[in-house]
Amino acid sequence: MAGAHGGQTGTRAFVRQRLAPGTELRYIRSMHGTSPASPTAVAVPPTAPRPFEILLPTASRRPLVVASPHSGDQYPREFLAASRLDPLTLRKSEDCFVDEICGLAPDLGAPLLRALFPRAFVDCNREPWELDPLMFEDTLPDFVNHSSPRVAVGLGTIARLVADGQTIYRHKLRFAEVESRIERLYRPYHAALGELIDETVAGFGGAILLDAHSMPSVGAGPGASRARRRVDIVLGDRMGSACHPLVTETAEQVLRDQGYQVIRNTPYAGGFTTRHYGRPAEGRHALQIELNRSLYMDEARLERKPFLATLKQDIGLVLAALAAIDPAALV
Repeated sequence: MAGAHGGQTGTRAFVRQRLAPGTELRYIRSMHGTSPASPTAVAVPPTAPRPFEILLPTASRRPLVVASPHSGDQYPREFLAASRLDPLTLRKSEDCFVDEICGLAPDLGAPLLRALFPRAFVDCNREPWELDPLMFEDTLPDFVNHSSPRVAVGLGTIARLVADGQTIYRHKLRFAEVESRIERLYRPYHAALGELIDETVAGFGGAILLDAHSMPSVGAGPGASRARRRVDIVLGDRMGSACHPLVTETAEQVLRDQGYQVIRNTPYAGGFTTRHYGRPAEGRHALQIELNRSLYMDEARLERKPFLATLKQDIGLVLAALAAIDPAALV
């Protein structure tokens, strides 16, 4: 990213938003630690955590960008205080460890962008203004989208509910507070992602974005068995509109070759990120991947399972295959 990461070196580079002077970070646990008794990852001072981190390629650059928008675990203290839920319950909305599972991306020539703020605080896989008027004590501006399906189920840009359906806040919010979150976190994240994709298109004539997520192991719908357990992996390409068929076919074949159950677009066809950045006619291809959490983690205790290391290697095979696709073949 011009002006952000400068020249590339032989070792992995990190891009972080600069903190205000005197900011104190109290580390309750290391990034994505395994202790269920330490649920809040990083408690940061009032206002906002840092928006994102970029792990730059350590190998020759390839036409692939990888993003993990929901693995952030830096919770502002005032958010924790405003919530009626304990920190561990709040963390049930996180895509825990997904950034770690995609961690081979830089070694394969692809930048890895990960949000550092939690999904329960701001969801960057939504439009910027999907807000529920019932959550606010003041009147929302006319430009707010208050009728989207995500808002209707309590999962707008500022969520009303956590993943298991519990209400997050003790009291109603003010629009100015939410506007600050979006300007300080949501917009910088998407500016970074957009710039990474633009740079990739400029350098290769095209780009593939893999937007990485995780899903609860059980749920309703065609993606679940009679026992309601979901398949291992869901690939979402917006019913074929967000990327060239070769992108989805490549990822699916690699995963099936490793023995995973894979389906497309059900129950997750791809969110705002896939829809917004997936413009195949412009050489911009976006694919969402959803990983069944029971494969690699204890969903109740938010702890890694040993299989996480295997899954990381297998996702690395997917990343390598996508990175090897010539953009000229996606026309």
